[in-house]
Amino acid sequence: MDTDKCHPCSSVFIRGSPMNFDFNCPTRIVFGPGRFAELGELTASVVEGRRALVVSDPGVEKVGHTQRGVDTLAAAGFDTLVFDGLQENPTTDNVAAGVAVAKEFRPDVLVAIGGGSSMDCCKGINFIHSCGGRMQDYWGVGKATAPMLPMVAAPTTAGTGSEAQSFALISDAQTHAKMACGDKRAAFRIAVLDPELTLTQPPRVTALTGVDAIAHTVETLVSKKRNQLSMALSREAWRLLVQGFRRVLEDPADLTARGWVQQGACFAGLAIENSMLGAAHALANPLTASYGVVHGEAVGLMLPHVVRHNAANDTGCEIAYGELHAEVDHFENPDPESAIEELVEVLTGVAREGGLANRLADLDVHRDRLPALAADAARQWTGTFNPVEMSEQDSLQPYDAASLFSRAETQSRRGWESDRFLCVSASRRDSDRDGVDGQRRLALREGRIAVSRRRGLLDRR
Repeated sequence: MDTDKCHPCSSVFIRGSPMNFDFNCPTRIVFGPGRFAELGELTASVVEGRRALVVSDPGVEKVGHTQRGVDTLAAAGFDTLVFDGLQENPTTDNVAAGVAVAKEFRPDVLVAIGGGSSMDCCKGINFIHSCGGRMQDYWGVGKATAPMLPMVAAPTTAGTGSEAQSFALISDAQTHAKMACGDKRAAFRIAVLDPELTLTQPPRVTALTGVDAIAHTVETLVSKKRNQLSMALSREAWRLLVQGFRRVLEDPADLTARGWVQQGACFAGLAIENSMLGAAHALANPLTASYGVVHGEAVGLMLPHVVRHNAANDTGCEIAYGELHAEVDHFENPDPESAIEELVEVLTGVAREGGLANRLADLDVHRDRLPALAADAARQWTGTFNPVEMSEQDSLQPYDAASLFSRAETQSRRGWESDRFLCVSASRRDSDRDGVDGQRRLALREGRIAVSRRRGLLDRR
């Protein structure tokens, strides 16, 4: 094979003409069960002052994580104040309320304890408290005007990867536009990944965040800004997520699988930081803004249709998606078109296994609204990084496909998708869970053999 002619979305391209990149990882990542107990000590390592504003949300407070964090900070000598006036998909109003609290408290450091909403709101507060102005002033990249306060994150969900990114996603309270506000100074100094914190996630939150993380791996792998290191992170994130997510849904107390999913979400966040996302997120944002559809559900619904669209229009995407397919099917070697369809089935099954919608009609989105949604999607900044250009008409096609996806087709595919997705989590529960990589591979192989035999697939080889 002449590797110089390989498409840049393919891994073999790395052995040909490498792409230029400037890889950035400003966040120290601390992982392990029980590491949340080190929050105070770790925070003390990044700041001399001892006033910490903790940004959290009422749900995280209710299960006790916020107070535990405050206790560890107090043990390290910090005076703390908790701001919890935020909501899912934080708005400019939430940020403004946090800024008012910060102005009075005068913190030396900000600590986010919670999911993506808490972390994004924490960054938003830091932008305005440190630099002044309004959140809208920082929409885009590199618009911070002054040094920002150090921040530490302790994510309690596994999905957004916000702990590894320098972007805050804040919705305009008036227009509902979702603003991506990024600056390298807005990166967390430390992210404490403790999978024990994710054990308290409600099942639906687990599903929504997990599907979002999986979407991040798929989109970053083919983004226009991808590079060798971001693609490596995307692939490893996919392996961890696709093999851990179903196990978590099956057994929410499976701490090993929780750890895989949390690491996968973080790696996918790092991939976003060093590449970008694509059309699935551009199509999801108007659904959230116009219909209040939760982000994970919106992006999970649109992703399979974007994969089909990209693969049909870009050979490199077809190759890259084929690599993802190979991770969940080591025993088949289908033609590229079949591999794409099987990957689409996996992605559709992932969302369904989490109890999420597979049709726009299930979310009360009617066909007469699709042109307006497509016009909004075509204006999304995120969509400019999709490997295939997405005009307003191009954006309408995935919406149409998601609208026309029939309930009968949904039911007929259920068994096939579930079996194919289950194959990655068919590990023996009495095996040695400490040998993580080997055990994942064993689970994958055992599951695929079982599925292949049931469906007669081995006879074709």
